[in-house]
Amino acid sequence: MKRFLLVLGLLIITAALTVGGAVVYVYVQYTSPSKLVQGRDIIIPQGTGVRGIAEIFRREHIITEPLIFLAGVRVGGLDRSLRAGEYHFPARVSPKQAAEILANGDTVKRFVTIPEGLRSGEIIDRINLVDGLDGEITEIPQDGTLLPETYQFSYGDTKQSIIDRMRAAHDDMVEQLWPGRAQGLPFDTIEEALVLASIVERETGVAAERARVAGVFVNRLNANMRLQSDPTVAYAISPDKRLDRALTRKDLKFESPYNTYVTRGLPPSPITNPGREAFYAVLHPAPTKDVYFVADGTGGHAFARTLKEHNRNVAKWRRIRDGQ
Repeated sequence: MKRFLLVLGLLIITAALTVGGAVVYVYVQYTSPSKLVQGRDIIIPQGTGVRGIAEIFRREHIITEPLIFLAGVRVGGLDRSLRAGEYHFPARVSPKQAAEILANGDTVKRFVTIPEGLRSGEIIDRINLVDGLDGEITEIPQDGTLLPETYQFSYGDTKQSIIDRMRAAHDDMVEQLWPGRAQGLPFDTIEEALVLASIVERETGVAAERARVAGVFVNRLNANMRLQSDPTVAYAISPDKRLDRALTRKDLKFESPYNTYVTRGLPPSPITNPGREAFYAVLHPAPTKDVYFVADGTGGHAFARTLKEHNRNVAKWRRIRDGQ
């Protein structure tokens, strides 16, 4: 009997050591640095289970034995917390650290930049080309309702979510800037201010000129002069897509409420999506007596108070253009 109890005791001790050794082995493998030699971004698709994640990690050399990873996340209580998305894993990351990265949901941040002065259709074309965005945009927003800026997103976000955020950012901008507008402006509504801002945005790409260009248009509106803005003509002729040719003299006579060479006042709606600076400029135009401007050949414009002075600037610009 004593011999039997001794043998049984030895078997129990052996089994305990074996189990304990297995636990130690799993722990060491789960917490040790991986063979990932260089940090990289890895995408975990939506709907991927723990086993699928383990297989992805095996292919990416973050783990060598999927069963050890499965055991580790199960014991650690992370098996129901691992989230899909795009994540950055540093070199030599351990399986445990990799699991915690997924559980924390700290996905890689991506960015899409929408320049000022694009029409809504052009913005959608750009968003459709952005890698990492899903879904479709079913409706083209009206021009002048989206705010061009740089937007952060995560892999798998929808394209429509970017449009929604652009619209919300636009509304916030208007709400912030409109109450602080200057007094005596020749427009009474936010919509009219956006129309003028869209024209200013298309007239100059030089930030320092925006307020002065806005001042010229404000002066012309106050004097009941036609705005005579070339971008409005281009929009009138081709409202659905950007005009891909230079304007002609015949174009300037094109009958349209958007052609400010033939109609007085502002067009019916914005001709593009202006940025924050252009909208601010029309709310705070520069105090100037200028009523004319023309390209000066350097990317900016030459301004003038009189038609005689303007004609000299035009002649100079034509000589520069012809020389080019």
